[in-house]
Amino acid sequence: MAENLNQLCITLFGVFVIGGLCNFCRIYLTSTTGHRITQSLRKQLYAAILRQEVAMFDKCSTGEFVGRLSGDTQLVSHALTSNISDGLRSAFMSISGISMMFYASPKLAILGLVIVVPVAGLAIVCGRFLKKISKNIQDNLATLNTIAEERISNIRTVKAFSKEIREANNYNSQLDNVLKACYKESLCRGTFFGLTGFLGNMIMLSVLYCGGAMVSDASLTIGSLSAFLMYATYVGISLNGLSSFYGELNKALGANTRLVELIEKESAIPISGGKILEKQLSGDIEFQNVSFVYPTRENTWILKNFSLKIPKCTVIAIVGSSGSGKSTIASLLLRFYDPTLGSILLDNHDLKSLNPAWVKSQISIVPQEPILFSGTIRDNILYGVEDSTKYNIDEVATSAYVLEFTKSMPDGLDTVVGERGITLSGGQRQRVAIARALIKDPKVLILDEATSALDAESEHYIQEALEKAVQGRTVLTIAHRLSTIKNADKIVVLKQGQVTEIGTYKELMNLKDSYFNKLIQHQTFT
Repeated sequence: MAENLNQLCITLFGVFVIGGLCNFCRIYLTSTTGHRITQSLRKQLYAAILRQEVAMFDKCSTGEFVGRLSGDTQLVSHALTSNISDGLRSAFMSISGISMMFYASPKLAILGLVIVVPVAGLAIVCGRFLKKISKNIQDNLATLNTIAEERISNIRTVKAFSKEIREANNYNSQLDNVLKACYKESLCRGTFFGLTGFLGNMIMLSVLYCGGAMVSDASLTIGSLSAFLMYATYVGISLNGLSSFYGELNKALGANTRLVELIEKESAIPISGGKILEKQLSGDIEFQNVSFVYPTRENTWILKNFSLKIPKCTVIAIVGSSGSGKSTIASLLLRFYDPTLGSILLDNHDLKSLNPAWVKSQISIVPQEPILFSGTIRDNILYGVEDSTKYNIDEVATSAYVLEFTKSMPDGLDTVVGERGITLSGGQRQRVAIARALIKDPKVLILDEATSALDAESEHYIQEALEKAVQGRTVLTIAHRLSTIKNADKIVVLKQGQVTEIGTYKELMNLKDSYFNKLIQHQTFT
C-alpha cells in the first residue's frame, strides 16, 4: 500500500512539474508573441502615419494618431495572443467535454446541444454590436487624447488666461462621452452573458429532468447521469470562456478597423520615387497658372491662376496682406501639397515628376516659428543631414550666431533644448533653425521672415549672415516687415491669391496709388 502511494505521489509530482512547465511556456510564449505583435503593428502604423501627406494631418489631430499607436495596437495585440490562447484552451475543453457527453448519453447530449444553437445566434448578434461600440469607444478616446495633448503642450497659454477649470470641465465632458459608450458596451456584454448563463442553466435543468426520467425507466444509470452532468458543467465553463473570447475578439476587430484603414491608406503625395536630375540643380523655379484650395477648406481658393518665374540665384520677396497665400506658395514648393490646378517647375521639370526626397534635399526653409526637437542644439542643427561628419557645424553655427549664446552654456552645442526647444528664447530658436537650414547647403532657400524673433542687434548680424548665405542660391522670402524686402531683386505683391504688382522696391514705391504703397503705409504684410 505504501509503495503504491509513493509511486502515485511521484507520478503526480511529475505531472504537476510538466503542467507547470507547460503553463510557463504558454504564458511566456503568448506574452512575448504579444509584445512582438505590438511592436510590429506600431512599426507599420508609425511608418504609415509618416508616409501620409500634410493634408492628412490637417484633418486628423495628433491625439488621434497617438491613440491609435498606443491603445488600438495594444487591444489588437491582446486579442491575438492571450485572448486567442484562452479561446483555444476553451475550445479544446469544449470539444473534449462534448465528446464525453456523447459517450455517457448520446440522447442527453443531443438535447443539450439543441439549446446551444440560439446561444450561438445571440453571440453573433451581440458580437457585431460590440464591434461597432468598440470602434466608437476608441474614437472617443482619440478625441480625449487630442484634448489632453493640446492643452498640456500649450499649458502656458492655459495658465496665462487662467482657464484651468474650463479645460478640466472640457476634458470631463469628453470623459462622459467615453463613459456613455462604455455603458453601452457593458449593457451589451451584460445582456449577452446574462442570457447565455440563463440558457446554460436551462440546459442543465432540461438534462436533469430528462435524465431523471431516463433513470426512472432504467434506460440510464445514476452513475452515467452524474458523469454526464459533470461533463456538462465542464462544457458550460468552457463555453463561457469561448463567449468571453468572442466578445474580446470583436472589441479588437473594432480597433483593428481603425488601424487597417490607416496602414493601408495610400498617400496622395509619395515620399519617394520619381526622377533625380543628373545635372546639379540650378534653382530655376516657375509657377504656371497655379490655383489651390486646402483640402479642409474646399470652397476657399487661396491661390488663383498664380504665375511667377524665379530665375536661379535671385532673391524674390512675396508680400501681401494676411491670408493672401504667401506661406501657401512655400508649402507648394516644398510639396506639402500639390496644386489643385496648374503646375510648378523646378529647372523646367514638373515638381510632381521629381523624387520628393531629393527635391527636399535641395530646398531648405526657415519658418517664422521654428519647432525644435527635444534633443541637443547640435542634434537639431544636424537634423536635415544624413552623415554629420561631412559637415562643418561650427561654421554654420558661427554664421547663424548660434555660438554667440552657446559659448556661455556649460554644454555648448550639446545643451539639451527641452520639448520644442522650450529652454531657448525665441531668437535663439530662430538662429538654430537658420543654422539647420544652411548646413545642407541648399540650392533653394525659403525664408518665412527668418529674423522676426530676433532683437535689433542680432537681426543686424543675422541679416549680414543671410546676405552671405543667399549668394549662389535661389531665395524666396515670405516678407512680413519692410526691412526684409528692400534688397530683394524682385518684390511680388499678392492680393487675394493673385499677383497684382511685381518689381523692385524702388519701382513699386514710385507707382502712385499702388497696392504695395498701401501695404507699406499700414505695414500689413502679416
